[in-house]
Amino acid sequence: MTSTSPFDPPLTAAETRVLGTLMEKARTVPDSYPLTLNSLQTGCNQKSAREPVLHLSEHEIAAALDGLRQRTLVFETQGGRSTRYEHNTQRGLGVPEQAAVLLGMLMLRGPQTAGELRLNTERWYKFLDIASVEAFLDEMQDRPAAKGGPLVVRLPRQPGARESRWAHLLGGPVDTAPMPEAAAEPPSPALLEALMARMDALEAQVQELSERLERAGA
Repeated sequence: MTSTSPFDPPLTAAETRVLGTLMEKARTVPDSYPLTLNSLQTGCNQKSAREPVLHLSEHEIAAALDGLRQRTLVFETQGGRSTRYEHNTQRGLGVPEQAAVLLGMLMLRGPQTAGELRLNTERWYKFLDIASVEAFLDEMQDRPAAKGGPLVVRLPRQPGARESRWAHLLGGPVDTAPMPEAAAEPPSPALLEALMARMDALEAQVQELSERLERAGA
């Protein structure tokens, strides 16, 4: 089963990373915002707090900016002698601040649980508790078609996981089929041999103890 996307065509991987980076830097380094193309490239390609890590060229970022401008999700401004860029996510998508924050973090780090989202967005916005995070996620998942359709989807719990993760839908449909239980791998021949040797040794010890007890009782 797959979900639908609010965009046709959906955002590309480069557009998703550019938009998420602009949203992040607007809150974490406001003195440097809006961003120049060079600083935006650095933010997009940083190795921390990114999933996956990308290596976007200036050309790829410029193309992504063009696509985002056409969707009114990014604006171009002039700052000194450099062209700078700022996001317009909240108005462009018609969502409240808290929802935009959660979308930005999902764009940068991929699927996460509500607890992970609350922790990771702490520098962006301080949610009161996990329940408030879930409330905004539920609202975005249930957004009616008249407003553009769902923006996020709850993924099936992974085997062994306690919480479900959430994914954004701006980049296209997400596979929501339950993950199969991982099949147990058969032990290797070397491991079987070691286990058999250990069993033989234990049996020999038990036999020796039994013989000692018999002699002691005789």
